[in-house]
Amino acid sequence: MTKTLILASNNAGKLKEFGQMLAPLGFDVRPQGEFNVPEAEEPHPTFIENALAKARHAARLTGLPALADDSGICANALGGAPGVYSARYAGEPKSDARNNEKLIADLAAQGDKSAYYYCVLVLVRHADDPQPVIAEGRWNGEVIADPRGQGGFGYDPYFLLPELGKTAAELSAEEKNRLSHRGQALRVLVEKLR
Repeated sequence: MTKTLILASNNAGKLKEFGQMLAPLGFDVRPQGEFNVPEAEEPHPTFIENALAKARHAARLTGLPALADDSGICANALGGAPGVYSARYAGEPKSDARNNEKLIADLAAQGDKSAYYYCVLVLVRHADDPQPVIAEGRWNGEVIADPRGQGGFGYDPYFLLPELGKTAAELSAEEKNRLSHRGQALRVLVEKLR
């Protein structure tokens, strides 16, 4: 029997990725927009609180189980910034180009260019689920000043994986899904749901 699971996002890439990974467990992953669920507020200082808020919001408005993720890039020399503010690091409106410019500028005077992508996934069976299923993933790399690669999005062209000698934007979709913070968290989630 297929169980409908609301994805607390309208991101087509995430929908496809989560849908493929969760289909073998009997989940039909649907975007919250199909149910007229508006985007939730994300006022919290931590990834986990924001993901939980998004999952509870989607579950409350649909009456169905919901899955949310919150993720971003964290630069060690900047105390973990941009962190939860990754998507809007350079302010509104959201702009990958301006976000990248600001991150490069903020790191210019720093010796340490190490950074990591972090993702937390939260699945709630219902809006007031006292035991949400939580999974996380972390992908280490470093920020470079000159972009490389055509794939990915966001900070990917500037996120170098030293052991591969490639940026996240130079990886194939399959490689990225296998290595990335989101891919790691998704595999942990699937194991927990089994």
